[in-house]
Amino acid sequence: MDTRSLHFKLYKPCGIISQLISKNPRELRKKKFLSELYSFPDGVMPIGRLDEKSEGLLLLTTDGKLSDTINRSGVEKEYYAQLDGKITDEAIMLLSNGVEIGFEGKRYRTKACKIHKLSTLPILPEADKKLRVGRHRPTSWISIILTEGKFRQVRKMTAAVGFPTLRLVRMRIGEITLENLLSGEVKPMKNLTAKCKHY
Repeated sequence: MDTRSLHFKLYKPCGIISQLISKNPRELRKKKFLSELYSFPDGVMPIGRLDEKSEGLLLLTTDGKLSDTINRSGVEKEYYAQLDGKITDEAIMLLSNGVEIGFEGKRYRTKACKIHKLSTLPILPEADKKLRVGRHRPTSWISIILTEGKFRQVRKMTAAVGFPTLRLVRMRIGEITLENLLSGEVKPMKNLTAKCKHY
């Protein structure tokens, strides 16, 4: 194990791009990046991504091999999704068995996943005001656990069964959770390799 590797976890806020910085001057003027949250050392890279409107747990490391291992090993990732409308049992069943979504210009059937409705509202930071939460009809929350990570997968899955995702929060990657991180908070980690080596 490379003991010189550095690891971090953070609560990525809505509106932040999942990369340290952009080489595109136009993007630099219009977008916000992870480098605005913390003075990360050279060589740090995100492990996977969350799209700009999504929030929650993001891991970063200087260990490229570890990053690749976690991305390719089928580690569980748990998300809380707030949906437009009261999701039905039928839609839950469809999602759990896998649905067809668009991916790289083709149709892709998602793998079976674990999913359930949340009976109580999760305790989370206040939603970003740019999100249109609850403006049209009642909303509902689900927990969805995936072992894959296609681009905007959760959003595409819930839209496919008629319940678009309004707010998406990644709560867990393997055994690593958000715990009590505040939105935008960054926490250095130890033993990230040990926590992820068995996946």
